[in-house]
Order: sequence, then structure tokens, then C-alpha cells
Amino acid sequence: MVHVSESEVRCERPDGCSEHVAWDDLQAVIVQTTNDGPFLPDVFWILAGSSSTSGCVIPQGATGESVLLERLQKLPSFDNEALTRAMSCTENEKFPCWQRSS
Repeated sequence: MVHVSESEVRCERPDGCSEHVAWDDLQAVIVQTTNDGPFLPDVFWILAGSSSTSGCVIPQGATGESVLLERLQKLPSFDNEALTRAMSCTENEKFPCWQRSS
């Protein structure tokens, strides 16, 4: 389950673990695809923070994903073309969609 607030994104897993990243700490958004589909998750959102303890890996189809996508697409210079390429990929690839500018 993905929770999007004004301050952060939090992902809660069925096993009770959670990951989060604050919007002001978000450094990059990457879509990772795998060749594991269609019976296993094969598209993942990687939200990278500035440290090893800040970030989320969110599988496509997670509850709340549509709210997350809407918010991500509001990031300056979010690359929707990279997102489109990722959604049609069936191989093991990474598609950078956004990176914080220096």
C-alpha cells in the first residue's frame, strides 16, 4: 500500500515492513522492469532518497499507485516518455524518469 502526503511517500508491505522518502529528500525516480511477468510483479517504482535508509521500491498495481503517479508527474521535468517506454518493456531494464537538479 502506498501513502502519499504533502511531506512524504510511504510504502507499507504485507509483512508489516515499511519504507519512506520525504519529498524534499527525493533524489531520483526510476522505473525498473523485469522479465518476470505476467504472473509475478514485473514493474517497480524506485524512489531514491539521499541515504541508504531513505527510499521506496513500489510494485506496479500497489494500492495508492494512481495517487503516487499523479504526484510524480508534477515533478519538474518528469520524463513521461521514459515512463511510456518502461510500460511497454518486457525485459530487465531501468528507466530514469526524474532526477533532482543540482
